[in-house]
Amino acid sequence: MTTPVSVSFNEAHTRAAFTLFHEKGNIITADMVDALGMALQGISSNPALKLVTLEGAGADFSFGASIPEHTRERIAEVLPAMHRLIDELLDLPAVTAAVVRGRCFGGGFELALACDFIFAADDAVFGLPEIALGVFPPAASALLPLRIGASRAARAILTGEPMSAAEWHGAGLVTLLAPEGVLAEAVETWFATHLAPRSAAALRHAAAASRMELSARVRETLPALERLYLDDLMRTHDAAEGVAAFMERRPPTWTNR
Repeated sequence: MTTPVSVSFNEAHTRAAFTLFHEKGNIITADMVDALGMALQGISSNPALKLVTLEGAGADFSFGASIPEHTRERIAEVLPAMHRLIDELLDLPAVTAAVVRGRCFGGGFELALACDFIFAADDAVFGLPEIALGVFPPAASALLPLRIGASRAARAILTGEPMSAAEWHGAGLVTLLAPEGVLAEAVETWFATHLAPRSAAALRHAAAASRMELSARVRETLPALERLYLDDLMRTHDAAEGVAAFMERRPPTWTNR
């Protein structure tokens, strides 16, 4: 069985690369969340580490969270675990970056938003389609307004409209934009230019400093968003209907309650 997360290092162990794997578009499952959290904990004590990247195996970063795991019976376990992983990314003592190819949707986009940087192929597409399922993305609702402003975040969260990497680059969310065929090389060049010459100790402390306000505000907001999701939204008919309709491959029938 293929592991949901693989880890590789450069020769100097100054860079770690995490690759997410699920045969169906690197869907973010509970097993993947657990594996990624354990892998992050396993490298956090490396004093030489300067950059940690997340990317998806194959053509896409991630199609998003596993919809069958978002039923009323499972969501109370799955959602807090995902939010703990967001906290772990925000606490990681190294610079973090998502390297995005293809589609980056839902929970996959939330993982990317928890990183310091997003590097993307110029044909990549990002989106938060949860609204079409009768729900909303809690972690993105906390992170995205802080990264790009409330108006742009509202467009993504409320409409579910996918946007190109170029649009997100223009909004300031994507740091590096490159053709898919040379993205890996562009990331290596960026690392060699901006991080490799620096002190790992300095980068570790600078990463903590640059995230301090973001982390504090997310940790204040995300628990309230989680309660809104679990205690209020998941008790509605339409939240259950959206998940059921997706799994049954039919249009949802909304009752607006």
